[in-house]
Formats: sequence, C-alpha cells, structure tokens
Amino acid sequence: CGAGCLRAVSYNILADTYAQTEFSRTVLYPYCAPYALELDYRQNLLKKELAGYSADLVCLQEVDKAVFADSLAPALDAFGLEGLFKIKEKQHEGLATFFRRDKFSLLSRHDIAFSEALLTDPVHAALRDKLAAYPAVQEKVLQRSSVLQVSVFQSAADPSRKICVANTHLYWHPKGGNIRLIQIAIALSHIKHVACDLYPSIPIIFCGDFNSTPSSGTYSFISSGSIAEDHEDWVSNGEEERCNMPLSHPFKLLSACGEPAYTNYVGGFHGCLDYIFIDKNALEVEQVIPLPSHEEVTTHEALPSVSHPSDHIALICDLKWK
Repeated sequence: CGAGCLRAVSYNILADTYAQTEFSRTVLYPYCAPYALELDYRQNLLKKELAGYSADLVCLQEVDKAVFADSLAPALDAFGLEGLFKIKEKQHEGLATFFRRDKFSLLSRHDIAFSEALLTDPVHAALRDKLAAYPAVQEKVLQRSSVLQVSVFQSAADPSRKICVANTHLYWHPKGGNIRLIQIAIALSHIKHVACDLYPSIPIIFCGDFNSTPSSGTYSFISSGSIAEDHEDWVSNGEEERCNMPLSHPFKLLSACGEPAYTNYVGGFHGCLDYIFIDKNALEVEQVIPLPSHEEVTTHEALPSVSHPSDHIALICDLKWK
C-alpha cells in the first residue's frame, strides 16, 4: 500500500504443539489429511501466504518458539520484515510481531504476562483490589499463561509519527468470558500506560485472537469503552465464579475489518474471534482485503486443510493516518 498507509495483518497460525497431537488428528481436525497437519507442510504454506500479503505490520498468535526462530523470522527477514517474539512461559508458543524495516523503526518494547502484571504492577492496583473480593476468579486469572506484546514504532517517512502496536491471545474456554474481561482490562490499562503516559497520545493498533465473538462482553467492552457490573459475562462460568465489577478504558476503538461471519472455522464451531482494533481518532480504514469465500473455506470441510495451514483466517487491512 502507498506511502501514507500501512497494511496490518492479524493471524492465529495454529501452533505445531497443538496441531500434531493424537487428539488433534482424531478429535479436533479428523477431516484434515494427516500430512497437512505436519509442521513442514504447514510452514511452507504459511511462509508463502505471509510473504504474499506484503504487510507492514504482522501480528501472529500461537507461534512456536522454534518455528519463529528457525522458519518465520528468517523467511520474513528476506521480505524486509523484522520479528519480535514473546513466549508464554508455560507453553512452547507465544506471540510474534513483525514490522517492515523501511517503514518503521522499533522505539521500545513493553511486553507483559497478564498474571505477573496483575500481581506486581502498580498500574493494576485498582483492579487488583476489586479482584481480591473474588478469590476463585483471581486464582484462575493468575493460573493462565496469556501474554500481551506491546511495541512502539516510529515512522521512517515522518519521524513525528509514532504508533503503539499491541498483540494478544486471550483465554480460550467457551465459559471463560469473565476471565477474558479481566485479561482485556489488564491489557487496556497497560496499553494506556504506554500510549498515554510514556508516549502521550500516540495512536494504537490492537490485534489478536480475543476468543470473543461480537456479541461478547469483551468485544462490547473494547468497542464501547465500558462494561457494566451486571453484564452477563461476569457469570459466564456460573455463580461460584461471579465477579461483578464495572470497568472502563479511555480509547475509541473500532474493529477495522468489521465483524466477519467467522475468522475461525473448525468442525464443531465457526465464529468471529480475531480482530484488528484501531484508534479511530487517529487512523482510518483505507480498505479491507477480502477474506476467502465460504466455498474456499469449506472445500475440504473445515480448517485447517491441505490448502489452509491454520484453523483461523488471516485478517488484513490497509490503514491510513487521519
């Protein structure tokens, strides 16, 4: 895309550590040819796909540590993209953010693990106090190994322009709406610290697999700026895990790719879980690159398949500064 624009991608690439288990082959993806779940096969498709997007910023989730170091980083480096990696401590996978070297330079990194940040960072003191009243929920939040990757970049063309790019992968459980609300509250407080305190009023782009559909409390909280203490997601896992609290954040965020019918398509489920949220005061959507057709996605029943290396679909959009 042109000089005043940037192309952003968000993509859960399906970690090898999850793709190649007996459970995946027989229960999760029984429709997928076994050879198409193998690492080398999927990596070749992925590298080709990512290189073809010609993106300036790429946020990936479920990136195996070895895949990042041995495969993705060298391959994308050849296309002018530099990669940053943040591991989830308990797993062998994490988040990766790639940026185009001739468009951006990296100013600073502010990655966190949600559990550790909640416990130790003064930024989250108020939330920590609220959560203390709900020990069962607090314990569950602290057990998760979810992380947030935050990078601040400077535009090469116009050094006065800086941008804060965040990337995350929230807790997956269908009944975990309450946990995701806490995680996203931590994420937004941390992003606020970076984009309001450390670098006053720089625009933000927040990508990820939020494991939240557009009808969820998490999506509503991100989009509207607040969540009521009586929202139904506070009791997503029943009464014993109820944790009613009102939350708010100062950003005006918009889902750049809208609300597609789905970004994740597996045998038993399809829905929109992935988003590129943008700061609508500072950025606007130039164009959204179309998602594959339903016919394409379902050619081999569901994802992943011989032609698609992940159970998620990449989101791609061109953004421009206002």
